[in-house]
Amino acid sequence: MVRTKSGIRLRRRYSHPVDKTTGVLADQTVVLESTASAKHYPAPLRRIRYHDAEHNLTLVFLTNNFDLPAITIALLYKARWRVELFFKWIKQHLRIKAFFGTSENAVKTQIWIAISIYVLVMIIKKRLCLDPTLYQILQVLSLSLFEKKPILRAFDELTSEEKYDPISKQLNLFSL
Repeated sequence: MVRTKSGIRLRRRYSHPVDKTTGVLADQTVVLESTASAKHYPAPLRRIRYHDAEHNLTLVFLTNNFDLPAITIALLYKARWRVELFFKWIKQHLRIKAFFGTSENAVKTQIWIAISIYVLVMIIKKRLCLDPTLYQILQVLSLSLFEKKPILRAFDELTSEEKYDPISKQLNLFSL
């Protein structure tokens, strides 16, 4: 699904009935009119005109999905920013560097495991009233994973300098 550009040439084949109270102004089957465009994509497309009353905008979408209702397609496009923000959050907080599998199930499983670990660490941080950042907590947990000691003692061993400076052990290039 994409928004149409202003100069695109389309020929309407059929207009589907719409309920204008939903904000959908038109639901049409169209084909690309220019020969170059039609050569690259000869199949019919669906053009949906939608009026977003919240922002007072009229949006026009092109899609090859003829199964979903027009209002669903319009609302999916409208919610695209939430989806993009969700994936941005995943990239920033879950720190998934690479996926171990390429199947849909493998990717979903790895994302769910990462979200579960994130939630568990946040619960630990809140219940134990810990000051370190999430990154620091994960670092301490990864270093003391196989040690037999209470979890609070692992965090007590952080010096005050390490609590506030995450790269305190980093060598300074200019002090050499």
